[in-house]
Amino acid sequence: MTRRALCVGINRFGRMPEHLWLRGCVNDAEDYRALLTGQYGFAPDEVTVLTDDAATRTAVLGALRDLVAAAAAGEVDHLVVTMSSHGTQVVDTTGDERDRVDEAFATSDLEQDGERWSQDTLILDDELRALFARVPEQVLLDVVLDTCHSGSGLEVLSPTRIPRFLPPPAEAARSAGQAHATAGTPSAGSSGPDRPQAPPHVLLAACRSDETASDALFDGRYSGACTHFLVEALRADPEASRGEVLRRVRERLAADRFYQQPQLDAPEAALAVPWGRPYRRR
Repeated sequence: MTRRALCVGINRFGRMPEHLWLRGCVNDAEDYRALLTGQYGFAPDEVTVLTDDAATRTAVLGALRDLVAAAAAGEVDHLVVTMSSHGTQVVDTTGDERDRVDEAFATSDLEQDGERWSQDTLILDDELRALFARVPEQVLLDVVLDTCHSGSGLEVLSPTRIPRFLPPPAEAARSAGQAHATAGTPSAGSSGPDRPQAPPHVLLAACRSDETASDALFDGRYSGACTHFLVEALRADPEASRGEVLRRVRERLAADRFYQQPQLDAPEAALAVPWGRPYRRR
């Protein structure tokens, strides 16, 4: 297979106070690069890594568009995208979200616009869906988003567990260093009723839409909790199916009392084959 990958990890945000910075996202990006080049056959020059100041909205979207263009031109048949950062929400202006908010990925140039985050410094879920929808169906696309997709209130978790959810600026200023996490009932491996219909590619999200994803300390080193256990599971058993890997990651998160449940949006056929492998489409 011809391959390309983009790994994004953002700890530092130039226009945000340091108490809202993260610690494990850059490590996530480096861990995914090491996994792809060490276990999945990617050449070093096939993996682009954007971290901190380099991971602006313009740079990340530009890199994503380059990947999609290469896929559309028939130059690659396997794309991998991993993104670790703060997640937040903005008002939905297109009417396609039942909860009337769009989920968004915070880039390193995130800045405030009144009492909201500027949409010019975020990447909306609508933008990602539109980009990924342009990837031809015959191209395998694996996406991992280790970021929060929602959050409704704030309460202290732990000094070594930092939420990857960023509330609106006014709320963030009142609640520095705090976050909310809500446990829920695990869904099946594929899309839940509150998630938009996805193209026939593979998306692993670090948590449900009503939960927060954690930036956590493992043996003296920070990383995303979902990423830590996902990389661990893939290294331990590369032949395990995507569905089995999801089960193992959920079990490890629950055993360590992380209140987040990764979600796998994928065609049923993709769940039965190992991560990174093509699957038979109807």
